Amino acid sequence: MTVQLSNLEHLPNYQITERLDVVYGSTVRSKHVGKDLFAGLKNIVGGELTAYTELLEESRQEAIDRMVVKAEALGADAVVGLRFSTSSIAQGASELFVYGTAVKAIPMPQQATQPPNDAYGQSMPAQNPTPVPTDDLPRFNPFG
Repeated sequence: MTVQLSNLEHLPNYQITERLDVVYGSTVRSKHVGKDLFAGLKNIVGGELTAYTELLEESRQEAIDRMVVKAEALGADAVVGLRFSTSSIAQGASELFVYGTAVKAIPMPQQATQPPNDAYGQSMPAQNPTPVPTDDLPRFNPFG
């Protein structure tokens, strides 16, 4: 089972049927001394600090993986309201934290894209349905 992730408070084309719990994942990483020296030199001439970019990317993925394991343990289909946070733990060490709300969700039925046929197999003209205002649709609030 694949847990879908969304930074929205809903999951497009799905109906949330149950809110399970807040799930999170985190990792604490420190800088490598050699990479830190190289980054200091790079700071003088400017440019991207690729060693730190790679470190952050690995940290994000590890934190997401840990959060998904917790969501799967709850039987979740998705995590909505996904957010990232960082904090400094000690000099040279930072925590990357990701959290969201684990939910159960079912796909919404897809609307037909082709006009229906009449009794003789001929396409019937498309009717203009009355638009439904999106303000009236129920939205899932992950915070209560």
